[in-house]
Amino acid sequence: MASSFKSLTNNDVTSTRTLLHEAIPMTGALVSGTYNDHNIKDFSHGMFQSVYDYPYLSSSANHLFDITFGHSSVVQNSSFSQNTKKSNIYNQMAQVLVGHDVTGGIRKFDQDGNFSTGGNAQANRKFHQAFFFSFSRLLTKDEIKKGSFTMSFITGSEVGEIGISKSDVAGVLSISDHGAQNSYFVNSPAGEYGLLLTGANAHPETALGHVYYQAGVAVVTASVFGHKRVVGSQADGPGPGLATASFGITNVGSKSSYVYRYVTGSTIQNIANSVRRRVSNIQFNNTTELNSTIYYCRAHHNEYNYSSNPSYISDSKLVVKNISTDTPVSYITTVGLYSADNELLAVAKLSEPLKKDPTTEFTLRVRLDY
Repeated sequence: MASSFKSLTNNDVTSTRTLLHEAIPMTGALVSGTYNDHNIKDFSHGMFQSVYDYPYLSSSANHLFDITFGHSSVVQNSSFSQNTKKSNIYNQMAQVLVGHDVTGGIRKFDQDGNFSTGGNAQANRKFHQAFFFSFSRLLTKDEIKKGSFTMSFITGSEVGEIGISKSDVAGVLSISDHGAQNSYFVNSPAGEYGLLLTGANAHPETALGHVYYQAGVAVVTASVFGHKRVVGSQADGPGPGLATASFGITNVGSKSSYVYRYVTGSTIQNIANSVRRRVSNIQFNNTTELNSTIYYCRAHHNEYNYSSNPSYISDSKLVVKNISTDTPVSYITTVGLYSADNELLAVAKLSEPLKKDPTTEFTLRVRLDY
């Protein structure tokens, strides 16, 4: 009699976990105005700006990331443009990415990732003014691969309202999560994060930002565009950015105040436009966690040599036999996985029928990915 069902034991089932990576490059041309800014979506609330890979009204457009700006209460002033919104954005991002201290207060972004309050002032620096790049889940998948993240900013003297001319470009500043494969932080409620540094040998106390791998968020201090402190004694620390630090505006006084005046005196939308037009390149590898259950379906020599297909028999004879002494033959085309109550859960199809007779044995490997 043909045997159609066979129970699987624990020895026939195993599970695996595989990490798949995909390179995600975003050029500055795409971010800064390839489509005359039709791929840039602004909102009436003015809290952030969205960047797409195609004009956002098109059904083919894919959301790339959102960009916004926020500052802490340290630099809060009622005379600042959108003061409350900028403070709320900073607190919201800090609450999600940094969390609370022992008193219940919202922590501020720590430059070197170490929240200790002792030591020298440089080790205790905070990012009081920061740009936030929130990448879409379409790009980051399960998380950003550690050690693969790089952002490059144009450090020319001026940025026009339409774009950047080649003559204005004095250089490019790149920040990456150097060495994050082996050295990253886990003191965030949002998961793991790494420091954004200008070089592999850069000291953590010179970090210009953080990248949060599971959250898919990059936090970049505003001082990346200025080589002096932005807010005096409460500053983010020196940044190796612009030679003139004009950040899209000209003739506004001392170099150390350029960025500060612009980010406090401009709307979030204008700030986002200026930062976006200074992005030269963004690239990283995403990570997809593929969990698989593998079922080894074994057909021994004395199993599955007959078929239950009605066409297998004609006039009470096996159609695959010429005489009664011929070896029985069947052709395996499908493997079904059933529950304990005989409910079909999954079906695996072979690319071509597999000939089975008493002289052959097979192990069919069925993998379910999820």
